[in-house]
Amino acid sequence: MTQHSDSIYLGHMLDHAREALAILGENSRGSLAESRILQLALLHLAQIIGEAASKVSPATRAELSQLPWRGMVGMRNRITHGYDTVDTGVLWDTLKHDLPELIGMLEACLPRWDDRQGKPDE
Repeated sequence: MTQHSDSIYLGHMLDHAREALAILGENSRGSLAESRILQLALLHLAQIIGEAASKVSPATRAELSQLPWRGMVGMRNRITHGYDTVDTGVLWDTLKHDLPELIGMLEACLPRWDDRQGKPDE
């Protein structure tokens, strides 16, 4: 895997994290628990974040060790393989508390990462 593609995966992680927060919007914990459509949308975005994280090379993971790699990939695995037992409370906590922090970390590292690696062609 090239470092060039790592920047693409990092960008996917950032884009989908932002999208998840936008979809969550002003919804409450209760509305998440009650809305199957909202749950499915947010679970899918969390799954995509974890899948993109799993594709980032070990070298880049080591360089960006402040990112919660294990947690992102673990959540993806939980959603994928334990889809019938996903706890919406855990999803809520992740979205409200962990995702804003992840977005901040990705925003901080992506500009310098892109400057060093070269932006992918769009």
